[in-house]
This record gives sequence, C-alpha cells and structure tokens, in this order.
Amino acid sequence: MRPDQCWLATVTLFSAICSCEVRHSGTAQAEDHQLSRSVHHHHRHRHKQTESPTIVDPVMDSDKSFDYLPHYEPLNIYEERSFLERSILNYDMVAYDSDRKNDWMSNMSSHQIAELKDKKHHQHWPIKREAVIEGDLVLGGLMMVHERSDNLTCGPVMPQGGVQALETMLYTLDIVNNKLKLIPGVTIGAHVLDDCDRDTYGLEMAVDFIKGSISNIDDAEYACNATAVRKVISGVVGAASSVTSVQVANLLRLFKIPQVSFFSTSPELSNKARFEYFTRTIPSDLHQVKAMVEIVKRLGWSYLSIIYEESSYGIKAFEELEALLARHGICIAVKEKLAKDSGVATEMAYDNIVQKLLTKPRARGAIIFGSDQEVAGVMRAVERVNATGAFSWIGSDGWSARALVSDGNERAVEGTISVQPQANDVKGFKEYFLNLNVKNNKRNPWFTEFWEDHFQCRYSGGPRTPYNGHYSRNCSGAERLTANNTEFERQLQFVSDAVLAFAYAIRDMHAAVCGGKSGLCDAMRPASGSELLGYLRKVNFTGISGDEFHFDANGDGPARYNILHFKQVTRGVYRWLKVGQYLDGVLQLNIEDIQFKWGERRPPESVCSAECELGQAKQYVEGESCCWHCFNCTQYEIRSPYVETTCMVCPRGTLPDPTRTHCQPIPEVYLRPDSAWAIGAMSFSSVGILITAFVCGVWVRHSSTPVVRASGRELSYVLLAGILMCYLVTFALVFRPTDVLCSIQRFGTGFCFTVVYAALLTKTNRISRIFNASKHSAKRPILISPSSQLAICAALISIQVLIVVVWMIVAPARAMFHYPTREDNMLVCDSYVDASYMIAFFYPIVLIIICTVYAVLTRKIPEAFNESKHIGFTMYTTCVIWLAFVPLYFGTASHVPLRVTSMAVTISLSASVTLACLFSPKLYIILIRPERNVRQSIMPVRYSRKPPAAQNFTNAP
Repeated sequence: MRPDQCWLATVTLFSAICSCEVRHSGTAQAEDHQLSRSVHHHHRHRHKQTESPTIVDPVMDSDKSFDYLPHYEPLNIYEERSFLERSILNYDMVAYDSDRKNDWMSNMSSHQIAELKDKKHHQHWPIKREAVIEGDLVLGGLMMVHERSDNLTCGPVMPQGGVQALETMLYTLDIVNNKLKLIPGVTIGAHVLDDCDRDTYGLEMAVDFIKGSISNIDDAEYACNATAVRKVISGVVGAASSVTSVQVANLLRLFKIPQVSFFSTSPELSNKARFEYFTRTIPSDLHQVKAMVEIVKRLGWSYLSIIYEESSYGIKAFEELEALLARHGICIAVKEKLAKDSGVATEMAYDNIVQKLLTKPRARGAIIFGSDQEVAGVMRAVERVNATGAFSWIGSDGWSARALVSDGNERAVEGTISVQPQANDVKGFKEYFLNLNVKNNKRNPWFTEFWEDHFQCRYSGGPRTPYNGHYSRNCSGAERLTANNTEFERQLQFVSDAVLAFAYAIRDMHAAVCGGKSGLCDAMRPASGSELLGYLRKVNFTGISGDEFHFDANGDGPARYNILHFKQVTRGVYRWLKVGQYLDGVLQLNIEDIQFKWGERRPPESVCSAECELGQAKQYVEGESCCWHCFNCTQYEIRSPYVETTCMVCPRGTLPDPTRTHCQPIPEVYLRPDSAWAIGAMSFSSVGILITAFVCGVWVRHSSTPVVRASGRELSYVLLAGILMCYLVTFALVFRPTDVLCSIQRFGTGFCFTVVYAALLTKTNRISRIFNASKHSAKRPILISPSSQLAICAALISIQVLIVVVWMIVAPARAMFHYPTREDNMLVCDSYVDASYMIAFFYPIVLIIICTVYAVLTRKIPEAFNESKHIGFTMYTTCVIWLAFVPLYFGTASHVPLRVTSMAVTISLSASVTLACLFSPKLYIILIRPERNVRQSIMPVRYSRKPPAAQNFTNAP
C-alpha cells in the first residue's frame, strides 16, 4: 500500500469512529510517548520575552491604528465535545443532585467509574476544546495555547506565543469581516485547536480539519451525531512550531488544504516538492543563517563553536550554517547538540556542553541555534562553572530577547547578538487585548486558564487543571489587564499576516470564480484547495502592522530581520537593543553600539591562531583548517600571495618590500648622463672632438702643402673620420640603454676602430711595399695611388661591416636587465653581459696586430719617412692601452658606471693616441715651422739623387 493510501485509510478509519473526540487519557499518553520516541524532529518554543526595547521596533502612529474593538456577548460559543467530557470538566466544580448522580453512575460500567476517578487526579488532562467563529468559509487554526510538558500531554498555558497568537487571529478576522469587508456578502469563520507545542498531539488535532473534507466527498455527510454537519476547512493557520508543521503539512497535503504558518522557520519546509500546500509568513531560517554568518564576518571571527537544538529547527539550520561557514573559510571548533525537551537533559548534560566549549579557549564566539528553554539551561550552566566572560553568543530567533533565558543569567547572556524576524505591532491589538476579560471573551475557551495564570488566582466555575490547583486565592473579578502587567509577543504580525493572506486570497478567488457577486457561489461550496493555493501564493497586501507583504518563490515571508544586542545600558541594568537589521541579504550593523562586556567596545577575538607576522608563512596543524604555526621566510622570500603555506622567492631584479608581502623592483642601475663618470667621459670625448675638428680644419686649409701630401692626404681624412667616430661612441655608451642605442654601440665600437686601423694598415702596407720594391727593382709597385689606397681601405672596412650586419641579423641588439647578484638590477646592452663585444673587436684587433707587425718591419726605413715610426709608436701605445683595458673591463662587472666609463675612455684614449702620434708632428711643422713645409725639407738631398721613379714613390701626388 502506498504511503498516501495508508494515510487516507488511517484518517478515514479515525474519522468514522463517532466517539473519537473522547479518548482514554492513559491510552493517549501511551500513544504520545510511543510516537514521540520515534520522532526526532522538534522545534523552537515560544515563551515569555522581555518587554520591548524602546528603539527596537518602530511604534505605529496612533491615528493610523484600527479603533474597532468588538464587544462580545457572554455567550458560550464553543461546545463541549460530549456528555462524558462535560462530566469530567465539571466533576469537581458542579454539585449535582445526588439522585441524578447516582442514576448517572449506575448506568456506567465499573471501568468507566474507575476512569473518572483517575481523571479526577488530572489524568484526563488535557480536555479537548475549540474556539469557533461562525462564517461562510472556515479557516482552521492550530495554536500552541499550552506549552510542551515533560510528563503530561500539555503544559501550562502559554501567554505570549499561545493565547496572544490565538487572539491575534480572532482579532484579524474581526477586522476582515467587520471593518475591511473584503469579500462581498461573505464572512470568514474560524475553528481553532490547541497543539500544546507537541507534534504528535498537534497531528491528532489536525485530523478535525480533514473530517469535513472527508464527509463532503460525493455530497455525503458525516457527523458524530445526527444534528451536526461538518464544514469544510478552506485553509489552516498554523502550526507555530516547525516540527508540528512538518507533520500537519503531510496530512493536509493529502486533502489539498492550504496551510499558512506564522512561526515555523525550518528550511526544510521550503521544499515545495514535499510541502506543496505549505506557506508561511515568517522567513525561512536559511536567511537567518546567512545573517548570522554576515555578523560573524563583520566581527572578524574565523573560529567559533556551534550549539544547535536536536530538532528540525536546529538540525537543518546547523547544516546550512556548516556549509555557509566553510564557504567563507570560518572553522567550527566545537559542535554540540541540545536535547529538545528540557526535562531530558540534566544539569550535568548542560555542564558537559560548557566544559567542551572551554576546551577551545580561542573560540570565544559561539552560535546557539535553539529554543529558549534549552538555551536557558546552557546559560545556567555557564553561570555554574563561572565562565560568564569566556563566550560571546550569536543567538537565533528561538531565544532572542526571551526573558526565560536572560532573567537571572544576565552576566552569561551579556554581549549576545541575536537575529529576530522583523515585525511591527499589530495596530489596535494591544488595546483590544487589554480590554478582554473572562466575561466578555467567551469565544476563547482557554482564556479562563490564561486569566488564572496571569493573576495567580482561581476563577470561580473555571476548569481544574494540573497547574491551577495550588492557587489559594480566588479571582475577585476586579482584575484588569494593563500595559504594566502584560507582556506582548513581539512577532504577532506574522499571525495577522497569515490570516490576511487567506482573506486576500479568498477575495481574489471570489472575484474570479463568483464574478464579484455577493455571497458564495456554488463554485466555492466548498472552495477548491488547489485553486485557493494559487491565489494565496500571489497575494500582495499591506497588513494591519503597516508592512507590505508577499510570498517569495518558496512560499516564505520576506527576509526581514532585526539585529538585537543584550548589553548593560547602565551599570547593572541590562536591555535588549536594536543595533542593526538584515534586509534582503544586506546586513546593516552599528558596531559602535555593540558592547560585549561593560567597558569593552572592541569585539573579542575568536580565532584559533593569530595571523602570522610579515614575512611568515603558515604550517597548518593536522586536522585543523584554522589552526597553524608560523615560520619565517628567508632573506629573499615573501609569503606567497597565492598559497599562504609557502614562501615565494622574489624574481631577479626584485627584493622583498619592508612589509615582506610584495616583491618590489630594484632601482635600475646604468651610467646616467648626470653622473661624475659620464661627465668625465663625455668631457674627454668633447675635447677630442674639438681637437679632431681643428686638425681637420688645418688639413683642409693646408691640403696642398708637402707635409699634408706626403702623409697621404686621402687616408688622413679617413683616419680623422675614424678618430672622430671613436669620440662620438662615448655618447652612445653613457646614455640609458635602449635597443637602438645598443645597436649603435655594437656597430660603432668596432667600426670606428676598423676605420682607424684600416687606414693605418693601408698606410703601413704602402710604405712597406714601396721600400721593399726599391730594394729589388726600380719598377713602381701597384696599387699605391690615392684612389687605390681608398679602395683598399674601403675593402678592409667592408669586412667589419659584413661581420656586424650578420651578427645583428642573427642576434639583434637589445637592452636587458642583468643581475650579477641578488641586490643588483643593471640595465645594460646584451653584449655587455656575454662579452660579445669581442665579435665587434675581433676584426679591429686583427688589424691592430697586422699594423703593429708592419710598424716593426718598417722601423728602419730612412729618416725622411719617419711617419712609419709614428705609426709604430701609435700601435705600441694602443696595444698597451687595450691590454690594460681587458682586466679593468672584466674586473668591474658589478660596477656598471666604472665598466662603461672604462670602455668609453679606452676608446677615446686610443683615438687620442692616434691623433697625437700621427698628426701632432705635422701640425708642428705646418703651424710652428712652416719654413720646413717644403719639398726639400720633406725629401733631403741625398734621397733626391735617387731615380725619378723612387722620388715618385716617396712623394704623394
């Protein structure tokens, strides 16, 4: 048999029993006990709470409140369920005629008489009652009028979350029917039952709501007696607790009866695949969990404990909490469950929970997701072990602002930040409720119990309960409810909105189905539950509290929460105050208003391990994701910005910054033009350039004189051009390296030397060939004319050009950073690093060597041709200079300014030696001894007798 069929069969069987309303209490308790052992999902309580803090909830304008306050005639609207039940109710209060009593008892069995005697000792508790308002359409109500009890089915009456919630429902119906008149010609009635905050008992009560649905199937009528006809329940307001709502929702779904809860917050109920006909005006705990996590993040906590109630309310919230905290990298130190029924958990159990929390002293923050009775046990345990300053709590709405928790435990609760669904006062309800009394409120069958509990007196003619027997004083009738002696539930708005949601849904359905005609049409006799559910989900209205209301996609109320804080406003005076709100996923929290302990403004630190210092990485403790040890990174390392457990070596050219969190670039090192080294090198080159220009000017002016012609005028110009380029290379060396400048350096350093030494080689080669030829024959050597000499020189230079061009194609010159040590960041040309300058210098060195050889070979030529001696001296000096440069250059690799300066100066010095040795003697003759600048002086007499051919060989044309 399918589960649905099982349910239907069970319910039908239960409904068919005419005496179903009267149960043997012993059997009921046994069933309750047995079923409660198999059900592990419980819920939160709704108990007394502290008076509203003045700034927590806005006060509605008095002129906007509803002034409608109905007057109730002292009529007994509710019915006792049976003659036996009435007999039980009045057993100790009504004096029957002895003959009538004897006749009545004589008709009963001995078993029934024994049962009555047991019930006299409260074994009949509770007596099933119902509050009824007649109407064309009827809404069921399931209220926790009584608290849950540990050893009885029902506990004492619950003033705030029970009686006041019931009266809010009735008050809202009065507003709908008599003031708003939402539905033309249609009134909405109520059939309200008590679930005693117990899921199994609430399920039994909910069976009453489906009897009408069963009895009206196929127009058949069902009744326990021949006169009563069951009315179909159009919808159910309730239940209050999540665990009861889960049970009831499964039953109502089978008969397609919409249900709107006002206090059930379990995320489980948002699953519409399971709870299709369930909706609620209060938001899901999923939003409350998100608000709690946002508070934890705002406080900077990363390591905390969680205590959660072992019920659907607590377990589902814990599962969401655990997942959401893990997503934000927040660790849970201790996870502890709270037994749902306070009578199950002993003081030792609560003490053990606190002791476990104390084993993690660094987890100062703790989230408690539970109901007020259970949380009160925890707070008393905190007081007992003197750990009031050890924890800072974040509380759920199940115990937020509850006097049951804070009264007597102020020091333990101090500093609590709690999340509570945002609700405003239901306009006019306080005045309505304060005007109620036992005489004018006959429609509430539990109001007498409330009255006795509130004033601690025994009302004459009232029913006897297990909780009013100790009242020694009789109620005088002069008692009155006042604002001073009455505390109001803060969240009654959700009850009112639940009733209004049904009212507006019925209005919309009536307008669509009945076409706006007054009264109910046949299509709404009865109203279809599935159709009504569709209209219910789409309602959008402004409630009596003044807030706009609508259901979200999951059938839940809007996610609006107040953030409350329990602190000392003055020394020894504690209050719950509003310090923020959570609206539609956005947290607004006034940190400056939070005071965890007297005089402590800063939130306590709740972390397993303090953050590592700068330059340290983490080593996690095994099995703990929020606990670690710190170790230092080395001198050139920082903690990795990607993996906090490793150190990262700074790349070359960077060093750790002072905070050791980033690698910062080392300043570029290059020979800056404004440095002393660069200024010295450029000054030397500039002087050389001026001298070279002067020599060029003299050579041009005296180009036809014997001295200039004898020195080889054309090659002299080539030589001067090479010397000038040597000086200009200095400027390419001292400026900031770029790819272009590096290319100029690579080409220019070798090329300028090639030009100089190619011209010198051509000269020495010419002289050597001339005099070698004169020794063997009078024939004139070939290729000694000026044009031939230029061609030879150009050919020699082209070899260098070819070498450098190929080199540039194969490996283009580029500027790069060089790091000889970790502290260095040199901006240099690539040839500087790998000494590839030698490729450019290789060919000039070959020319220098050859020139030197020629200089040695021509050292003994006649005195008149002593230019060869000058060339020889030039080559000797050049070799010495470059031999001294090699160790200087390679020995200063880490000193960029010195290295570049040494190269620039060496090149300029080589050019200067050439300029001085080859041109200064001739300048001396031209400028100082012009009388010697004649052919005879250049060619002495003893050489003039030589054959003409020889003379032609020695003199330039």
